[in-house]
Amino acid sequence: MIHSLFLVNASGDIFLEKHWKSVVSRSVCDYFFEAQERATEPENVPPVIPTPHHYLISVLRHRIYFVAVIQSEVPPLFVIEFLHRVVDTFQDYFGVCTEAAIKDNVVVVYELLEEMLDNGFPLATESNILKELIKPPTILRTMVNTITGSTNVGEQLPTGQLSVVPWRRTGVKYTNNEAYFDVVEEIDGTYTFDPVTKMLSWDVGKINPQKLPSLKGTMSLQAGASKPDENPTINIQFKIQQMAISGLKVNRLDMYGEKYKPFKGIKYMTKAGKFQVRT
Repeated sequence: MIHSLFLVNASGDIFLEKHWKSVVSRSVCDYFFEAQERATEPENVPPVIPTPHHYLISVLRHRIYFVAVIQSEVPPLFVIEFLHRVVDTFQDYFGVCTEAAIKDNVVVVYELLEEMLDNGFPLATESNILKELIKPPTILRTMVNTITGSTNVGEQLPTGQLSVVPWRRTGVKYTNNEAYFDVVEEIDGTYTFDPVTKMLSWDVGKINPQKLPSLKGTMSLQAGASKPDENPTINIQFKIQQMAISGLKVNRLDMYGEKYKPFKGIKYMTKAGKFQVRT
């Protein structure tokens, strides 16, 4: 299904590639770069790009394009979901999914990709199973591997593959039986900017003052470029924990098929959707 995977940074450079069936030349990404140049925003690049001999299916996460090369027609959402699972796995292993983190752990990255796909088809994508196959990198484990020449590959098959629930290991017992469900809402940005007062206003509705949002922003600069004097483009994200901006509330939560009576909880979160702030 998936023949190759290319990772492209914000500067348009391919900094990592992985091939499962046969080696596909980097030149196939030229079609992706052409679509990238035509797009007005980075997230506007078409997720599916047909070429004379391949299909390019991509996702943009953390300012990195994950571009999968397909030779035959497959459900695009199936490939997109797998690419998102790859990003989530990298973030789970390394804490962040950035170009620097991937380069610093390139051996683990290739080991993970080798286990997640078998001959181009998804095999192991659950975090519990992968962590038994490939041990997460630590400073101590890295030092030991450097001295002894060993790897992070586990010596035993993961017990999670024998579980009815694939993401849960077999024989797990907890002192407390709890079940939590997340209600996540996203807000796409609409804002106004007053050039006189230099104030940008973004109306997202009524917010509880006891649950103020946490705001985090990043500024993108070309490699080697000097700091801009004015009008840089800043991407901002925010989160409001334990709050649904729409006012949605869950009145009742029932669980079936379990003999025990677990504690049931609901977690609300409002986060930023697609928007951009230009100062």
